Amino acid sequence: MVVSQASDSFMMFADRMFLSRVGELQLAASMAGGLTMFMLSSLFVGTVGYVTAVVAQYYGAKRYSQCGEATFQAILIALVCYPILLTLSPLVRYFFVLAGHAPRQIELGYLYFQTLIFGSVFLILRNALAGFFLGIGRTTVVMLSNFAGMLINIPANYVLIFGKLGFPALGLQGAAIGTILGNATIFLILLLFYLRGANRTQFNTNRSLRFRPHIMRRLLRFGIPAGFEMFLSVTAFNLFVQFMHSYGTDVAAAVTITFNWDIVAFIPMLGMSYATTALVGQNIGAGDREEAKRSTYVALRVAWVYSGFMVALFVFATRYLVGAFASGFGAGSENIASLAIVLLRLAALYTLADSAQLVFTGALRGAGDTRWVMRMSIGLHWIFSGIAIFLIRYIKADPVKVWLVFIVFVMGLGIVMFLRFRGGKWQQIELIQPEGE
Repeated sequence: MVVSQASDSFMMFADRMFLSRVGELQLAASMAGGLTMFMLSSLFVGTVGYVTAVVAQYYGAKRYSQCGEATFQAILIALVCYPILLTLSPLVRYFFVLAGHAPRQIELGYLYFQTLIFGSVFLILRNALAGFFLGIGRTTVVMLSNFAGMLINIPANYVLIFGKLGFPALGLQGAAIGTILGNATIFLILLLFYLRGANRTQFNTNRSLRFRPHIMRRLLRFGIPAGFEMFLSVTAFNLFVQFMHSYGTDVAAAVTITFNWDIVAFIPMLGMSYATTALVGQNIGAGDREEAKRSTYVALRVAWVYSGFMVALFVFATRYLVGAFASGFGAGSENIASLAIVLLRLAALYTLADSAQLVFTGALRGAGDTRWVMRMSIGLHWIFSGIAIFLIRYIKADPVKVWLVFIVFVMGLGIVMFLRFRGGKWQQIELIQPEGE
């Protein structure tokens, strides 16, 4: 799962690397539009993605046919959500205006967002099918499909952004189209594996294509809090990013460079979070809560090995990391690079805490403790976002000072998730219904 998510981060990284060669405005607009697309779809991605925990517990309990039935309920939710996303998408332009972006950045960011949102159905559907394979522990399938998506996405972006092989140079829109092609490839490969003979035999995947009210209720009961937690937390984080962009193009570009390297640390650890959810779910489904606890701490140790390596990069290789992007800018690149260097070195302070909160959040979700995670994550995200917006809009605080507030927030989030897990209340939750109901 770490490798699977690393391919996602590499796709995003390559997109923005290409766009940095087009200009700092396009780079900043790609983060504004891309993060906002994910914000709008995150409610549905989080709800659908919770099928991982449901499938894992059914699998641990050896109720294999219900693994396929739960997955189909997630697919139904994904198909219902897509037209809702298209209906809400015109509001995003006003969101960029409210955040105080420059007119040209609003135009480019909305173009990028609007193109991505039309392909968002593949993003949501791939999460439903990936949840099935994560839940049953066949993570190699997810890794291979993500790798195939990367092999489609990166060349397509290069061709469409710069106008190679006879195609017109589409810039930002080309990057969005390449991302859609990558997501569609991942979904189709997962679907082929899902319907293959072995899964039809063991999990009845071809005979489970029907509405199952009792499983749908369970998925919605625990999945909606997970979805709302993701949506409202991403929204708060997105507000922070968009208001940081309101400082101007130089700060927007520096923040985008910093977060582009941050995703190299964050997204692979998101894979560790998903793996922890699956492991904890399987162990609880099998009635072994002690093994669920042990698996979580093993995951934390592995996560910290990777995160420790990223901390060293952020501290000792900062100039090289920033220069990989800033070298494509024109006049004024020195100001962008100097700010990005400061922000990236400071990011090393929260990287270990960030991976810890992902692991413990994954464990709590696998146990069904989604309501507490929702309340705590949303509360802390919005308190931080409110403070950041106040500092930016009314105090006119220096961007570095606002970044320090962000660091304190991430470290606090890691601490509270650890304390909740250590408290043990997650061990009393019953996620799946008893057999026979």
